[in-house]
Amino acid sequence: MILQRLPFIVIRHGETDANRDGWIAGRIEAQLTQAGYAAAQDLARWQWPAEIALFVSPQQRARQTAQLAFPNRQFVTLDGLCERDWGVFEGRPLAQAPPRETTPEAGEAWADMIARVAAAITQAQEMAAGAHPVLVAHSGVIRAARHLTCGSAHGPSPVNTTPYLFAPHADSWRETLLRGTEARPPDDLS
Repeated sequence: MILQRLPFIVIRHGETDANRDGWIAGRIEAQLTQAGYAAAQDLARWQWPAEIALFVSPQQRARQTAQLAFPNRQFVTLDGLCERDWGVFEGRPLAQAPPRETTPEAGEAWADMIARVAAAITQAQEMAAGAHPVLVAHSGVIRAARHLTCGSAHGPSPVNTTPYLFAPHADSWRETLLRGTEARPPDDLS
């Protein structure tokens, strides 16, 4: 899968009860915690460029995060941004998660998720029509974006309510975690 060489940002939803308690949510509708609500509201204070196009997973935790973080902006829901279906492992402790590259019983294959996320990112890039695509989604979507931009899908879980900028750089991609006391993303997002 090859993405268009256009920058995009992915934000993982606010902390949920599943994140806090260490269990696999996947397609389960985990609930935002108070900390998750507060962190999403903090994103509303960012000085985002005027020209962003907002895209959101259909899952409740991502939609709520988008509504809190971007209270005056419309968003487009893209089914391809939903979290991976972990099948029989959903609701179990994270320590019981199977290796990422295997297909969980009654779940979604990693290759299928990669293809789905690639299609959703490409769709967002096209629909943004020159604006900067900002996607509110899930840990698995960020891991898939890393894989698609030649990074590693392994390692620690992406941080909740923290924007990750993926931007083309020379003949590869660069992933940048956007943080700071000013909480202001780069003007050109590149």
